[in-house]
Amino acid sequence: MKEELDVPLAGLTTMRVGGPARRLVTVTSTDELVDAVRECDDAEEPLLVLSGGSNVVIADEGFDGTVVRIATRGVEVDSADACGGVFVRVAAGEPWDDLVEQACASDWSGIEALSGIPGLTGATPVQNVGAYGQDVSQTIAQVRVWDRREEAVRTFANADCHFTYRHSLFKGRERYVVLDVLFQLRPADLSQPIAYADLAAGLGVEVGDRVPLADARAAVLEQRGRRGMVLQESDHDTWSCGSFFTNPILSSAQFDLFEQRAAARLGPDAPRPPRFPSDEGIKTAAAWLIDKAGFGKGYAMPGPAALSTKHTLALTNRGGATAADVAALAREVRDGVHDAFGVQLVAEPVMVGHAL
Repeated sequence: MKEELDVPLAGLTTMRVGGPARRLVTVTSTDELVDAVRECDDAEEPLLVLSGGSNVVIADEGFDGTVVRIATRGVEVDSADACGGVFVRVAAGEPWDDLVEQACASDWSGIEALSGIPGLTGATPVQNVGAYGQDVSQTIAQVRVWDRREEAVRTFANADCHFTYRHSLFKGRERYVVLDVLFQLRPADLSQPIAYADLAAGLGVEVGDRVPLADARAAVLEQRGRRGMVLQESDHDTWSCGSFFTNPILSSAQFDLFEQRAAARLGPDAPRPPRFPSDEGIKTAAAWLIDKAGFGKGYAMPGPAALSTKHTLALTNRGGATAADVAALAREVRDGVHDAFGVQLVAEPVMVGHAL
């Protein structure tokens, strides 16, 4: 366990904003993680558990407490057979894309469409990370956590995690700290059926087809790269939290009103807003809403905070942005979409020390 005082946090996040932590503790084992959290709770000290920093915007004032940075590692095959699949237990601090790369090289199918997503594995069940027609709830068998209220290690089966679109039992609650995740993957050298039309087109196949895992991963990385969603030090379009807003899910009545407002704003002959079936209602595209509300690619350039020049859904730091700059741009986009279409966008990143 490594302890440091008054440590800047901006460099530990992909948005690269935020002030210092009064104390930063880096843990490299599950026991150290539990001990660090218990120590803070026993002392009634403010605690922030920091994973890969890819889904957080920390206030410019920093965090007046202890930040526990998770750096645990480990990928272990619990069991493997043709019927039950491959059960792989992964430490919370394992980099997510390293796991996806290993899965594709090992002929473990089921997470290949999640290639290139930054952050650590322990964060993936919290917001039910997903992209290109896959999400982690499709392959998670168990999530093992430290329950801060009960002061005990608990294991949640998939059904008990209450996974929905970009949400879970763990999101928005400080009670649980993820220790490791057990995935049930399929032993196969082919991907799961391609569920995303643009990805299928890039691969030259039909939606529903399967392709070699290496091809699926390469195609996803190419798609994400074109959208500025693969981290690169020299590309400020990647200095972001990825998709800043989730895709809204509306009731039928809400979607009808949204379509009426869209027709009034864009004209009756304009293409209808995108709609996708969802178990929770009708999903539409946040990127479409942002663009049609007048916030195109590169909006607010040269910054210091601006929309990505490659994708309207990413708010980016152009090199000198503060957390306040990012929050102000997020509010402008969110409020502009609501004024235009009556749809409320919801921010995906965790806002630490400030709110939108």
